[in-house]
Amino acid sequence: MSTDDTTTTTSPALVTLAWLLVGIPLAYGLWQTLVKASALFTG
Repeated sequence: MSTDDTTTTTSPALVTLAWLLVGIPLAYGLWQTLVKASALFTG
């Protein structure tokens, strides 16, 4: 264990970009799943 008290900060823009890189494909996949599942139940 280190007793070093250094902290690092991450840019809010970098965090937002990372969430978008994950969130957009996730939202698209979820949307496609819902569309295909609704087709199963509505005919």
